[in-house]
Amino acid sequence: MVAARLHALGQPMSLDAIPVPKPRPTDVLVRVKACGIVPNMANVINNWPTWFPHQPLPKFPAVFGLDPAGVVEEVGEAVINVKAGDRVYVSPLRSCGSCKACRAGQRSYCRYFTLNGYFSTSRDGQRIFDLYPYGGFSEFMTAPEYAIVNIPDNLSFEQAGRFGYLGTSYGALKNAGAGPGQVALIDGITGTLGVAATVLGLAMGVSRVLGTGRDEQLLSRVKAIAPGRIDVMTLGSGSAGEWAKASTDGEGVDFVISALGAKAPAATMLDSMKGVRRGGRIVNVGGVAEDLPIDVKWLMDEQVQLIGSNWFTTAQGQEMAEMVRSGTIDLSYLEHRRFPLARVNEAISGLKDRDGGFSNYVVIP
Repeated sequence: MVAARLHALGQPMSLDAIPVPKPRPTDVLVRVKACGIVPNMANVINNWPTWFPHQPLPKFPAVFGLDPAGVVEEVGEAVINVKAGDRVYVSPLRSCGSCKACRAGQRSYCRYFTLNGYFSTSRDGQRIFDLYPYGGFSEFMTAPEYAIVNIPDNLSFEQAGRFGYLGTSYGALKNAGAGPGQVALIDGITGTLGVAATVLGLAMGVSRVLGTGRDEQLLSRVKAIAPGRIDVMTLGSGSAGEWAKASTDGEGVDFVISALGAKAPAATMLDSMKGVRRGGRIVNVGGVAEDLPIDVKWLMDEQVQLIGSNWFTTAQGQEMAEMVRSGTIDLSYLEHRRFPLARVNEAISGLKDRDGGFSNYVVIP
């Protein structure tokens, strides 16, 4: 098969001919039909070891590609609930499978938590990369049965290639306790995570979504998704926290989703946090550039919860697939830009031209 592999940091990926892998007894072999490109991929393959040395990349040469979707080609002899021909999304979350967290179904709490085709959150993550060395930038890949999400016919492979970001936002909304009758504030609403959180939050019954962003044109596009339920504010035009309070008769929003990104200033998140009501939740899903100086007495007095959220469970991925099947969520807002595997380097370098969370860059092996 052909796979795009990175042989050294700062170098373009090369198209290499390597053997088609054979699935182990509890694994499946997937023919990749589309793989979403992480907006941060250029930074990962150029700057990641310098920026985040505690989150190692796989040994080179490595096959990246975080969000693959395709068709099951073959299953291992111990696989029961997946069969050849199934249309699937392959969650990249890998873990040891046998620790307390894994046995409880919380694989992202595992000390070996690794995102296949991306990076590991563990310094011991190479043990996982050795077991699953194939990302989505290849014609075939193996994956454990526990990572498989069955997708319906009305969900395209290109749309499924966005499931990583959709699921990350969905997991954050679950951690926030999102539901009917609530008001949300989404910081960074125009980005990949922000638009996803908006669409999913509305589908989960959130009554109103307040959102902040810097691009006024993109803010208008987000508001157009549900004009009667979405209000937006341009960052820098005032205090987001004060705006959130004023928009809720001084009560504050039920929860804040901070989806600003790893290079955003901490001051922006601190401002928005003050827009939450007493007893509300603040869920960080993007990270910020600096340490967050938090007034813990305010957290105590207001009984506010500050929660870090990372990825989502396979079960939550299946829930999203069922929401698409039933028409509860509509992913037609995604604007696909398709690249053959031979143009993967061009696709990665072109991400700076995307239209926020509306653009969906995918590689088609």
